[in-house]
Amino acid sequence: MAKRSNTRSRTPDAIKLLKNDHDEVSALFQKYSKGHKRLSESQKESLAQEICQMLTVHTQIEEEIFYPACQEHVKGADELLAEAKVEHQSAKDLIAKIEEGSPDSEDYDAEVIVLGEYVKHHIKEEQNELFPKVRKSKLDLKELGQRLAERKSSLMGAEEGEESSMAAE
Repeated sequence: MAKRSNTRSRTPDAIKLLKNDHDEVSALFQKYSKGHKRLSESQKESLAQEICQMLTVHTQIEEEIFYPACQEHVKGADELLAEAKVEHQSAKDLIAKIEEGSPDSEDYDAEVIVLGEYVKHHIKEEQNELFPKVRKSKLDLKELGQRLAERKSSLMGAEEGEESSMAAE
């Protein structure tokens, strides 16, 4: 029992976890947009795939855990959550194009950069509008952070497992 509470105390609350994800993916987008003209095609593809994987996992944990909790416990969040879901779908559509595309295609850089702009807008709205409402709510952000961290970890493990099983084939 003590081990679990230690783990829980080290796990950031839900908002800190999501903000950390935002910061990490923002740094990757910045690296891509500043360097895409001098990066090799394999470097571009690797960076874009890392961005796509991170966003895929992040959107999934928000949609499965964070948004339903907000829907239930955060007053005045309905419109923000509806907009966030539409933004997620736009991001998913671009992610699919990037994952299916090739860094030597004419639109590849533009798709990654536009995805970055969508995500930047989404992050700004979440952090400036939704997160303050969530902080004022009665949500247990530590418990929610624990659930998000566990789901994120399982999704990241599943993604890595898929990659290694594909590499073995």
